Amino acid sequence: MKKSWLIVGITLLALMLFSVDIDAQCAMCKLSGESNLKHGGTETQGLNRGILYLFTLPYFLVGGLAFLWWRNRKTEDEIFEKN
Repeated sequence: MKKSWLIVGITLLALMLFSVDIDAQCAMCKLSGESNLKHGGTETQGLNRGILYLFTLPYFLVGGLAFLWWRNRKTEDEIFEKN
């Protein structure tokens, strides 16, 4: 059991250390953002952050539901002991 947590921890650490900055924009959004940036605008950074926010929100929701399920799970023995 502890060995599997160690493997998961090392994997997550490696993914965080070797991550690459990404620009999560479609071609049209990127063209619009670059055009705005050339003319002195600063909306490009906000646009990219908003797209990344929308990209990560489902993962946080699923992770939260998985945590709630894990915290409230009952083993088969516990269910039969109450009856």
